[in-house]
Amino acid sequence: MAVDLKEQLRTVPHKPGVYLMKDRLGSIIYVGKARDLKKRLSCYFMPSKKMRADLKTRALIDSICDFEIHEVRNEPESLLLEGKLIKQYRPRYNVAFRDDKRFLLVRIDLEEPWPKFTTTRLKKEDSARYFGPFAHSGALRSTLAWLHREFGLRSCQPKNPGEQDYKHCNADIIRNCTAPCIDKISREEYLERAMEACDLLEGKGRRERLRGLRKEMEAASVRMDFERAAKLRDIMQNLEKTLSPTRQFTRGRGVPTTVKPTEDLEELGRLMNLPGPPEIMECFDISNISDTHIVASMVRFRGGAPDNQNYRRYRIKTVKGQDDFASMAEVVRRRYARILMENGEANPEVAEANQERPLEALRRLAKEGKSPITIPDLVIVDGGKGQLSSAVAELERLGLGELTIVGLAKQREEIFFPGESEPLLLSHETGALKLMQRIRDEAHRFANGYNELLLRKRMKESLLDECPGVSPRRKAALLKKFGSVARLREASATEIATLPGISEKTAEGILEWLDNL
Repeated sequence: MAVDLKEQLRTVPHKPGVYLMKDRLGSIIYVGKARDLKKRLSCYFMPSKKMRADLKTRALIDSICDFEIHEVRNEPESLLLEGKLIKQYRPRYNVAFRDDKRFLLVRIDLEEPWPKFTTTRLKKEDSARYFGPFAHSGALRSTLAWLHREFGLRSCQPKNPGEQDYKHCNADIIRNCTAPCIDKISREEYLERAMEACDLLEGKGRRERLRGLRKEMEAASVRMDFERAAKLRDIMQNLEKTLSPTRQFTRGRGVPTTVKPTEDLEELGRLMNLPGPPEIMECFDISNISDTHIVASMVRFRGGAPDNQNYRRYRIKTVKGQDDFASMAEVVRRRYARILMENGEANPEVAEANQERPLEALRRLAKEGKSPITIPDLVIVDGGKGQLSSAVAELERLGLGELTIVGLAKQREEIFFPGESEPLLLSHETGALKLMQRIRDEAHRFANGYNELLLRKRMKESLLDECPGVSPRRKAALLKKFGSVARLREASATEIATLPGISEKTAEGILEWLDNL
């Protein structure tokens, strides 16, 4: 261990916080958190610890040439700050938190007829109030359930529930809700309760509330009502975890950050030789965990930030098997053919004149405010030369060959340009590369989420849904008689044909189809 690191270690306090490990170039290679910074950092430089460490940890220790620390007040704060810094710096030795998934926030819109608490991971610019982020999601959900019960707030789904919704709800009967839907409470009284709950969620009156719960728990224990005492104990523990004071680590609070959208966009525009910063970017990713569902995603960033309302997801229709190149070609073709079609329908005079090249016409319409879908300044495909070539070929067929498009390969974060064999390699500290990584990771998350959704839906379906000649009525009859597809496979065609509406020929076809799966 270098002398300067020994000196640095002596000044590290025994306090919770986050530490950032750096290599000889000053790049951040690892971000970690600790309840005791001094003890945790000392472990990295103990020879005995290094000998017992795995290969990845040894490589990390050998690369450390410097470190810095950030003290926090408690462990939840260290968890929040760790996640934030990993997303910003994307250190090569970190795996967790590298996607764009955020910690939970609590949202309540007091302008709604009957406000209620909901959880979200994204803070929008709307009229609602937001609380958090919260490090312990399980404790938060339990606390919100308790808040709804304690203050009589509704937890039902309808935005403005009425008498019809009340007929199917038992919350009022078990005294978990004040039933505003049938006017058992006025809106003013309901809003007072909601405001009290908001104050508690902000931490106001936290000690008094916990003290009252503790007294109630002790009284229940004296009465030997241990079940009630245990419930109160759990409520207290969840409240303490949720309401423990934590800061929101945003820019300007002394926390380092590399997420500077304006500067990153300017740098990216300069590196890509664009006329200016790419205000609108679109990124495509393919997700094909199996041959069953091959899907794609398109995410859109505006001004360096996610434009969630303009995300799109696709089920690949024309490609058989796992073929990323053909799948990328299909989704790019569908996306930009749709943009051309919608712009043509909204501006028929452009299609009739046919004097401008398609890309020029789309840019002009966007400037004039006549474009229903604005063409992006930069297109990114997740992948290397193969995916890029497939996408470029489709753009050329659509007359959009001049649209700037690049491929971003994951392994070394190489940036490929059409017609160029050598990729561009940028430093991992470059804001432009970090911006491209964020949009690529968001596309990857969105595509995988869609694939998982389809997989869950498929698990709820029966294999017989895809069997030729099996209608919903026949499927119900078969499952009622045999109980499962596995038992149906073991049955003979004669047994199956005993069901009304199923001939022996149809039964043989069903068995043959099941055997071929």
